[in-house]
Amino acid sequence: MRLQAYIEERKKEKDLLVMAHVVCGYPSFEDNLQELTIMADAGVDLVELQFPFSEPSADGPLFVKANEESLKSGTTVDQCFDFMKLASEKFPFKILMMGYYNTAFRMGEAIFVQRIKDAGGVGYILPDLPVEESTNLHALSEKAGIEPIILMTPTSSDKRLAVLGKASRGMVYAVARKGVTGSKTSMDEDVLGLIARCKKHTQVPIGVGFGISKKEDLEFLRGSADLAIVGTAALKTWESAGPEGLRAFFSELMS
Repeated sequence: MRLQAYIEERKKEKDLLVMAHVVCGYPSFEDNLQELTIMADAGVDLVELQFPFSEPSADGPLFVKANEESLKSGTTVDQCFDFMKLASEKFPFKILMMGYYNTAFRMGEAIFVQRIKDAGGVGYILPDLPVEESTNLHALSEKAGIEPIILMTPTSSDKRLAVLGKASRGMVYAVARKGVTGSKTSMDEDVLGLIARCKKHTQVPIGVGFGISKKEDLEFLRGSADLAIVGTAALKTWESAGPEGLRAFFSELMS
């Protein structure tokens, strides 16, 4: 089942889906497996598996550190794909690859898309790849049934959103505020305005991320967005409170 159809099917059961985030190999793949088990038990609908990269330009300090530590420990792209395959076979949620274009460039775009498909992934997020330079990659992805997730941001003009909307497949990642991941976002009329602007330019589901950290944030998005995207808050909880803390975090978030 392709990503948009999966989201629409899940939305028959719940009005707001949750997408979570794990950095492959940080603190370890064993930790990742525990994190994903807790997420699956909580009913998370989608997970981004981030392939660590040396210059993660869209990420805030915590994820930058996680990327660096994972690479220092020897995490490879092959290990990330192996882990994606393991996770896609073990868990009910769908999995997206999140990373940077260098990963696709170095192995070749056709191989990159095929490896995501072979590993059971349904799409990818490459925040540093402009749509103007993604024509070939998107064509290969369409043939393989793999979705390129486009980011829409508050600083994008309506003209730019129209271009992004035309290229969007599967879902859109609406960035709730300027800057990188990790900082708190005020859930206010600006966020609702961004969602409304995105909806004018695409028919695919809208996920909202950057700074979502508590149940009240999800309640705010309910009825406007299709997915809430939770990243830094979950990793902070894992680092400070371990598996039991993460279990409590997702239990509270999704209750």
